[in-house]
Amino acid sequence: MAPRGGRPRRRRRGRGVLLAFVLLLVLILAWPVGLLIWANGKIQHVDAGESSLSTAGTTYLLAGSDSRDDDENFTHDPTEGQRADTIMILTVPPSGNTSLISLPRDTYMEIPGHGWNKLNAAYSWGGPELLRASVESLTGIEVDHYVEIGMGGLANVVDAVGGVELCLDYDVSDRDSRLEWEAGCHISDGDTALAFARMRAADPMGDIGRTLRQQQVIQAITSTVADPALAVRPGQQVDLLESGLGALYVSENSNIIDLGRMALAFRNATGPDGVRGAPPIASMNHRPGGVGSTVLLEDHYPAFFASVADGTVEQGDVDGDD
Repeated sequence: MAPRGGRPRRRRRGRGVLLAFVLLLVLILAWPVGLLIWANGKIQHVDAGESSLSTAGTTYLLAGSDSRDDDENFTHDPTEGQRADTIMILTVPPSGNTSLISLPRDTYMEIPGHGWNKLNAAYSWGGPELLRASVESLTGIEVDHYVEIGMGGLANVVDAVGGVELCLDYDVSDRDSRLEWEAGCHISDGDTALAFARMRAADPMGDIGRTLRQQQVIQAITSTVADPALAVRPGQQVDLLESGLGALYVSENSNIIDLGRMALAFRNATGPDGVRGAPPIASMNHRPGGVGSTVLLEDHYPAFFASVADGTVEQGDVDGDD
């Protein structure tokens, strides 16, 4: 006959295994939940005003601000102050194509309350609120979420993911951005990725070429973050979130879930079924007087943005010229 104490020990061992499994399951489930709660508390908000429009779908206004007042990386740059060097709209329509459209910062338009000037002058004059109003005025599309990233913070995000692969098919030695590049694809650290995103003078396509490279950097970061291996590296997740959220400012109505949806939308826009590029451009050197060289959009640009809003825009529509 088996000892009477045998079964309780087996039951206790069984309960111990079950308890360990339950605890492991709780940890697996609680980690991302706890991470989301922690990350949501880290979000920095900024007043981007209220939309004056109402359009279907969801649109994110992505702005890359470039402050040279307190960043040692820009001490060689004579430009002072803060401006929006990167302006994109990421649109998820009710149906159809998700799109990522780069708006040239020098786009000539009527800034609400300030007259005709370059689009990025709106940020200098009225910060996120006026930039949002100007983008809505230009595109006719409601901006649901405003997301701003400091260009210096971009380098920290790239370093947090361990570098990203970037490609450019010509050599570059650019004094302004400090980009030194040999034609081809290279794994780039944060400083190199920042220079890659900022370089304009050495790009034969000028501002359009720069917006395409900025899209490439963000796409590379998004693809790296989507790597399933990151799910089992909680330490890197925390480092990445701290770096990313430390560089971000979002509108008051936006939270960590909205940022997650934005990341998914970005992946869709830069994927095989998405659309990315620039609006139709009539001239890259339009000189209306008083504001220097500007970018002039084609007369039919309102119809282009209408197709962005309803999801009928196609890749052939976003070459940047007509």
